[in-house]
Amino acid sequence: MNLTSVRRIAEPASIVMIGLGLAMLMQPWSLWLYGHSFGVLLAGVAGYTVAGKLPQASQVRHHG
Repeated sequence: MNLTSVRRIAEPASIVMIGLGLAMLMQPWSLWLYGHSFGVLLAGVAGYTVAGKLPQASQVRHHG
């Protein structure tokens, strides 16, 4: 598995984690979900930041 395919998977997964963290933060039912929302949100932002540094498929040069 190369870095391009990792980015293709990690970037959308991080966006989902950010959305999940926001939903956990705004929901009114569970204090447990609210308490863990910042960690999920932070992990999503960190993952998105790291995934954004990986090369895109258009930036990869093929030798040959």
